Formats: sequence, structure tokens, C-alpha cells
Amino acid sequence: MTYNSRRATELSKWAEDLERDNAFHDAVFRAYFAEGLNIADVAVLKDLCQGLGLDPDEAERVLTERTYEQAVNDDWAYSRKVGVTAVPTFLASGRSVVGAQPYDMLEKLVRLAMEKGQNYCELT
Repeated sequence: MTYNSRRATELSKWAEDLERDNAFHDAVFRAYFAEGLNIADVAVLKDLCQGLGLDPDEAERVLTERTYEQAVNDDWAYSRKVGVTAVPTFLASGRSVVGAQPYDMLEKLVRLAMEKGQNYCELT
């Protein structure tokens, strides 16, 4: 099944503000890919939040009020601007690698960025 991840993405921005985004990303990934849950369903997202110690009622409020709608829109606009067409895309120093890649390919991307004197990489 394919589910729209927009709600999960908006809730992820909230979790980021609470410094719980890594745990939230892991929970959503597991829910979707391992458990086959509908990550567009508010009840599913609230349950995930509860399991992480995040307030499920606050999560519902964030979704209902669309608190992070603009933040996600901005992220998507930036992704389009830099040429992201698929997830995952790894960006470093003007180069990109798209899709699941072996470790050595990602290491090469970072090494090339470091050789150019860049000290940043992005992951979308």
C-alpha cells in the first residue's frame, strides 16, 4: 500500500522542534515498512507519538491546525530548487546521489565534498 506521508512529514517537523525527530522518523519508518500501517491516519500517528513519549493530543492539534504546513512547503521548495526528484537523495558540495546506495558510494560522495573544502552534506 502507498499512503500519503504529508501528515507524518508535518508531524516530523514538530518532533524536530522537540528534539525527537530521529526517534519519530524511526517509528514512522518501522510503522510503514515493517508493520504496513497507514502513516496518513491521525490515530496511527498519535499512537506512534504516545509510544515515543510525545503528547498525542498535542500531535493531533499540530495536524489539525497545520502548524508546520509552511515549514514542510519550504522544505519541498528547497528540494525542488536543488534538483531533488526522489527520496532518498544525498547532496554534498553540488553533487548528488539518488536512491539506496552502498556505503562506499556515500563515502565517496562525502570524500569528494571534503576534498573541495566543503564541510557540509545534506540528506533529504
